[in-house]
Amino acid sequence: MAGRSTGLKRQLSLFSLIALAAGAVLGGWLAEAPYWFELTGAGAAFIFPILAVILIPIALAFSELASVLPFASSVDVWSSSAINPTIGWATQWLFFLVQVVEPPLVAFIFVTAADFFVDVPEAAKPLIAIAIMVVWYIFSNFTIELTGKLAIILFILMVGITVGNSIYYLSSGHWEFTNISDHGGFFPHGIFGAVAAASALVLKFIGFAMTPTMIQETRFPAKKMIIVILAGLFIPAAVYLLATVAIGGLAPHTIIANLSVPEPELVGQLGMPAIIGLLAIFSGLLYAFTTLMGFWTSSARVLYGASQLRQLPPWFSRTNRHGQPYIANIVVLAFGIFFAAFTGTNWVQYTYSLSVVAAGAVYFLGCLAAYRLRGKHPGWKRPFRAPAGKPIFALGMLISAAITVVGVTLLPPNAWPPIIAYIIIGALVPVAMTYYRKRVDPGYAPIILTPDDVSTFDEKIEE
Repeated sequence: MAGRSTGLKRQLSLFSLIALAAGAVLGGWLAEAPYWFELTGAGAAFIFPILAVILIPIALAFSELASVLPFASSVDVWSSSAINPTIGWATQWLFFLVQVVEPPLVAFIFVTAADFFVDVPEAAKPLIAIAIMVVWYIFSNFTIELTGKLAIILFILMVGITVGNSIYYLSSGHWEFTNISDHGGFFPHGIFGAVAAASALVLKFIGFAMTPTMIQETRFPAKKMIIVILAGLFIPAAVYLLATVAIGGLAPHTIIANLSVPEPELVGQLGMPAIIGLLAIFSGLLYAFTTLMGFWTSSARVLYGASQLRQLPPWFSRTNRHGQPYIANIVVLAFGIFFAAFTGTNWVQYTYSLSVVAAGAVYFLGCLAAYRLRGKHPGWKRPFRAPAGKPIFALGMLISAAITVVGVTLLPPNAWPPIIAYIIIGALVPVAMTYYRKRVDPGYAPIILTPDDVSTFDEKIEE
């Protein structure tokens, strides 16, 4: 067994988790915006709120499941309880992929920002990204309360700057609707471009699904997770709508699609005050860092949660005196270094398509778990009960399946080898755990948690 440890500590407020969720959804767009304009022009502004509405059935399923089974293992324990531990692990492994690729990739936002000011040598770019992750790794081993407070400060600053800059662009005299209307309108690539963009941009909302992994560290009732999850959808949707329209009117979409960091570059080209461009870069870095914080924290909890269910060795559930899963943090750093070293800076389209497929599958399995648990355990207490029940979960499954199917069609050929390799590794983990149980700890059998374990599981780990 794992020996005694402090366990996760309940130090996250409602607002801090909202800041983490919304901030993670908003992160990375300083360098990602050109991809949006390449896909569908300024129409991306409207795709974001549409996606937020479309994802509501999935949000309701995740909110109900988080309230009835409030564990860091989140999607794993839901699928394990609804179907079986094998499907639970498969769901968790896909979820881990979506979470763990984000910290190293958004770290390249700092490289992109640095490249705006000086010509950063190619060899130095991965090193800068790795350095950023090492800095956060150090902070990740301190109290989760520090992460929560930092998320609030960064969220207020970055959203405030984005709204202020957007208002300035719209009223500056440089914003012209003809930059949109005379170049194909809001959707210059038609319905196909809009659908392709919707499938890709759904990745931007994966932050709402990460929040249940932190539920064992919250100070508010599990039934309020619905507030966090909906905030993680609609706050970013509103910010993206405003900012994309504001940027889209400054130049034709074909020009924006070929810029590295559109905001500061357009500010310079149009002769706007330099401070506006610097603020845009500053807020972009805050978004990136918030994303790194949120997904790093979630990635570590995914490993911690799998250990809770004894699907990974007990080391992953060990915590330091600050309540941080320090071994899981080391593993996340190792993955971050790997992706930073071997993915390179041309990451946007590759990561979008790869992660969308995995996210769609996780959404589907989450909705399926909610659907099955309504019939399998109707008597379980559900502090938050999704309206419409099974029909809304079935709708969530249909939406999730559509996301996955369209995502597969967008996968570049070079995405298939790592997907296959990742699936093979995930299939080998249970085999390795079977060996571990036979040779190291025969009593370390997988478990399925229920609502009855909510108040007792930590004591079981520390026995």
